[in-house]
Amino acid sequence: MLHCRTRLADPAPEPAGAGAGGTGAAPGGYRGAVSERTAAGATPEDEALAAEAAYLRDTPVETILANHLFVLLQVAALRLGEEPPRLDAARLVIDTVAAVVGAGGERLGEHAELYRQALAELQQAYVRAAAGPA
Repeated sequence: MLHCRTRLADPAPEPAGAGAGGTGAAPGGYRGAVSERTAAGATPEDEALAAEAAYLRDTPVETILANHLFVLLQVAALRLGEEPPRLDAARLVIDTVAAVVGAGGERLGEHAELYRQALAELQQAYVRAAAGPA
């Protein structure tokens, strides 16, 4: 996932007489965690975010949606399998998947029918779980 990171624009001034390391300030006067910089000036986190952005840019959106749909379907199934089943959580996920599958339709690609079938199975499992033990 992409993460928004806030960076300090200017170093925080060190209190008078604090000296090196006396206040917990990081090198350069910044307070808090400071990432090491690579030779190019980017942090390892910056490089990871750039690689992630490149992956998202280069991957077909149908593939990205497929990955997320299957994760959501797994979440709903897990919630239904808990004792007791977490029906509200499962219903939220099922409704969200239904909205995406309904809105995306055939534009979701070659596996659109598979998503509809998996959704139908989860909806049936929800009905059984909501009815309680037989």
